[in-house]
Amino acid sequence: MIQYKLSNLTEEQQSQLNAGKLLPLMEEFYTIQGEGYNTGRAAYFIRVGGCDVGCHWCDVKESWDANVHPLTTSDVIIERAKQYPGKAVVVTGGEPLQYNMTYLTTQLKKQGIQTFIETSGAYELSGDWDWICLSPKKTMLPKDRIYKEAHELKVIVFNKHDLSWAQEQAAKVSESCMLYLQPEWSKRNELMPMIVDFIKDHPQWRVSLQTHKYMNIP
Repeated sequence: MIQYKLSNLTEEQQSQLNAGKLLPLMEEFYTIQGEGYNTGRAAYFIRVGGCDVGCHWCDVKESWDANVHPLTTSDVIIERAKQYPGKAVVVTGGEPLQYNMTYLTTQLKKQGIQTFIETSGAYELSGDWDWICLSPKKTMLPKDRIYKEAHELKVIVFNKHDLSWAQEQAAKVSESCMLYLQPEWSKRNELMPMIVDFIKDHPQWRVSLQTHKYMNIP
């Protein structure tokens, strides 16, 4: 059972958090998915607060402290998500698997909404997912199970060593898993020639770009 604890919660709130019926919600918005396999799809994004993976290049460090984000009922989140015509929800963070995702995903699916997650895999997998994007980090390696469950492996490339590390990670996923290399945004111009050359030599990989940043959308 997931027992992620926030500060100053009542016993009832902690129980609801453990059950996945309350989540520290940083933000939610309807947009076009910008990265990886599902690039270009309309989706409702749910960003939960809380992450201890500690990527130094993280572009949402304000998500790290879960205590500064309001506890929101999953039922309210679901009601908001179902108002939009794009019937897909992307759960991201922070690190969403710090929380029990079973209730949220089960209820979304009852509404005919597809469920996608982007996760480092550093915590045990919970939830019923149509698409799992595993974006592993060196600071906290994924749990063994998620390698075989992942539909997509997306490795953020910050330096040359990340390419060989990406190959190590790819050896752990299933044969059907899609493989993506994504340049860290601040170094994208420097890294792209290296990534292009690598993929030409290793064509099982594809390029992922943060197209939402080029389009200036959330």
